[in-house]
Amino acid sequence: MKSSLIGLVFLFLVGLSANIALADRYDIVVYGGTSGGVTAAIQASRLGKSVVLIEPTKFLGGLTTGGLGATDIGNKRAIGGMSREFYKRIHQHYLNNDKWTRETREAYFKDRPQNEDTMWTFEPSAASKVYDDMIREAKVPVVFGERLNLDSGVVKEGKKIVKIVMESGRTFEGSVFIDATYEGDLMAKAGVSYHVGRESNQTYGETINGLQIEGAVKHQFIKNVDPFVVPGNPQSGLLPGVTPMPEGKDGDADHRIQAYNFRLCTTDKPENRRPWDKPEGYNELRYELLLRNFEAGDMRIPWNPIWMPNRKTDTNNNFAFSTDNIGMNYDYPDGNYSVREKIWKEHEVYTKGLMWTLANHPRVPEQIREVFNRIALTKDEFPDNNNWPRQLYVREARRMVSDYVMSEKNCKRIEVVPDSVGMGAYNMDSHNTQRYVTKDGFARNEGDIQISVRPYPISYRSIIPKASESTNLLVPVCLAASHIAYGSIRMEPVFMVMGQSAATAAALAIDGKTTVQNVDYTKLQTQLLKDGQVLDFESPPMSAKVSVSKEKLGGIVVDDQECERTGFTSEGHSSTPHVNTGYLHDDNSEKGAQKARFTPNLPKPGMYRVSMSYSINKNRATNVPVTIHTADGDKKVIVNQQSKPTVDELFFPLGTFRFEAGKSGYVEISNANTNGHVIIDAVQWVETSKP
Repeated sequence: MKSSLIGLVFLFLVGLSANIALADRYDIVVYGGTSGGVTAAIQASRLGKSVVLIEPTKFLGGLTTGGLGATDIGNKRAIGGMSREFYKRIHQHYLNNDKWTRETREAYFKDRPQNEDTMWTFEPSAASKVYDDMIREAKVPVVFGERLNLDSGVVKEGKKIVKIVMESGRTFEGSVFIDATYEGDLMAKAGVSYHVGRESNQTYGETINGLQIEGAVKHQFIKNVDPFVVPGNPQSGLLPGVTPMPEGKDGDADHRIQAYNFRLCTTDKPENRRPWDKPEGYNELRYELLLRNFEAGDMRIPWNPIWMPNRKTDTNNNFAFSTDNIGMNYDYPDGNYSVREKIWKEHEVYTKGLMWTLANHPRVPEQIREVFNRIALTKDEFPDNNNWPRQLYVREARRMVSDYVMSEKNCKRIEVVPDSVGMGAYNMDSHNTQRYVTKDGFARNEGDIQISVRPYPISYRSIIPKASESTNLLVPVCLAASHIAYGSIRMEPVFMVMGQSAATAAALAIDGKTTVQNVDYTKLQTQLLKDGQVLDFESPPMSAKVSVSKEKLGGIVVDDQECERTGFTSEGHSSTPHVNTGYLHDDNSEKGAQKARFTPNLPKPGMYRVSMSYSINKNRATNVPVTIHTADGDKKVIVNQQSKPTVDELFFPLGTFRFEAGKSGYVEISNANTNGHVIIDAVQWVETSKP
């Protein structure tokens, strides 16, 4: 009897052990509970696959639930599938009058457009509620607080991942794995190629990648500010956060990545407002440049609060010295957990110290201090983290290098992929990557680029590794894209789209008993469309949108893509006519910091009629300063870009001037002191006998 009892206990323990082992064996293992990880896990479950979602922290949703409630996407028509379902559920959430606790729905939408079935602004707690409901309905098991072992956390047989191992020793086996983290740890530890930093323009045939000394004009100091510890004394050293002048030229590759920050949830409701605390470790010198900037006359309020429901904000970086902790994140992507924790904490102390400074320091102008005492942290958000956002905004970290890397050409639809798994539609947007001292001894930021795109498809090949590196891994967040293309793709709704598509491909790979590289795209496309994904809605490449071809114009014409420019990075195509595929403009910002020089190669000396092209609109500047550098010196003209061009309805004549042969002459257009958008399109030189 005793031996039988022992035998039964043994069998029970064996069975329990087997059940535990089985509980950690799944069809699909999703590592990373970001927005992309959440949709991947739900989609896997909806397709009938066993799935587990592993999140190293204690909460799901990444930035979507971590403070980024003002959805960045551009053309919302590009968002479909489960991503749009999320925004429909947000809409349903706020149809309930009980959810409007600190203002009415009518008050919030008084000056805002309403959509019939979607809502794109929300509180962090609302996003968490929607995600939790979706996860529960899909019956997805979630494992919190487990981090990948960075030393031996990925076990492979050949090119196939067999299991992943957590720091605790817990293992998860699967047929297909999805890395949905912002950092790409699973991808990297699986031996998949990746890149950190900015590629050169030459790497993928781009024009706005790499170093941007001349190109970065936004979020700059509008006055000259001394960056030395002792003003005027370089020997005293540079203030914290300022580095020496970088070497190289625009377009060169480097190791730098765009700045991280926290998306702060704040409020102006006194009963729900938590005043800014002075953080332990506060260093006043860290904000000396900010204080000097105020004293130099920059009275702009250095943040961008976007109002969410219930008098709360999603607050982002703005202007020269703000919540972006510029240049302090270079070691984060490849860093171990200890390194990342230190960087994360440094960002937190920096931001808390910045807010306290803006609210309390006597050298901050009184009217600005008043703003930061009227608006502060929200008491009823992030209660488990002292009302501080739980997620650092990791704007970019590792980016996979696969058989197809998304680039600027895709974002401009110069190259359109045939294997779409979703779309991007936001600007190519890079925040600043460094703050340095110029040759003249002043502080300057570098790296900010904001270039418009046309909604474009994202390739399936960009979310799967090379077959030679891994055959059962998908990477919907740290996908294969250049620095500047990733600046467009890196939006939370796009990560949701990519996560759903990745899980769909994983399920098809399992059903077909094949690798992720050999998934039948026709079947994948069919399932994605069935599930409401938007794969493309605009097919003609940008090159087909030429308004007036430069080659068909007379004389010598220099297009905006051929001129030397500082700034003028915003692109336009909608106002016609224009020369070639579009025009550039100053976005009505950074006045005095943007200029463009058009230099012709004239075949012989003589008299030339000089004209400039621009497309008219009521928002154009009426006082654009133009300098014509001639053989007889500089001639200055003021152009009203609201006036209709008189030469072929395209060019505005600047005058007739004498030029030498070659490249000694030029036309320079500036946005100094202008009162609207300044357009640069093309400049034309036509030889004439008239003096």
